[in-house]
Amino acid sequence: MTAGSIAGRSLPYVLLACGGLGFLAAFVLTLERLELAADDSYVPTCSINPIVSCGSVMKSEQSSLFGFPNPLIGIAAFAVLLTVGMALLAGARLRPWFWHGLQIGALLGVVFVHWLIFQSLYRIGALCPYCMVVWVVTVVVFWYVSLANVEAGRIRLPERLGRVAVRYHTVVVMLWVLIVAGLIVARFWTNFSMMI
Repeated sequence: MTAGSIAGRSLPYVLLACGGLGFLAAFVLTLERLELAADDSYVPTCSINPIVSCGSVMKSEQSSLFGFPNPLIGIAAFAVLLTVGMALLAGARLRPWFWHGLQIGALLGVVFVHWLIFQSLYRIGALCPYCMVVWVVTVVVFWYVSLANVEAGRIRLPERLGRVAVRYHTVVVMLWVLIVAGLIVARFWTNFSMMI
């Protein structure tokens, strides 16, 4: 990755912004979860109506997939992204094995987030605004870490595909987020139309 590349210029800021937003969302979710654990009648601040209801999401079995609250994973993962973003801004040169590890972590994160999106939309039937922030920043981080690895030759793509991915990097992220937004609207259209 060179300093003049898209990833070279953008990645540190992407990691800082997304890491910061993700950390904040995961931290607030953890606090809300602790309040809910202490008092089952507690209504989380992000529970607005039957659809936008953090409480429904937090009380689901999917919210503790590995036996502890999912936001704890976010706190750790986003803290790492903040650290890596700061290191890159400070001029750190990271070894290829680190970049491969970051790619694997970003891939696992984006797969986990899409599983959570599916569960939220089609099993739990409720949305958590803080969770949706985590969804977006995880997608953005995955995409820009992948771009950095493509540009540096650590991920091999056909040359033309690599050039298109780099050239239209923001379009891909926007389309990705719009597709998820479209799934949300399609899933809850009846509920949304009744609220209007």
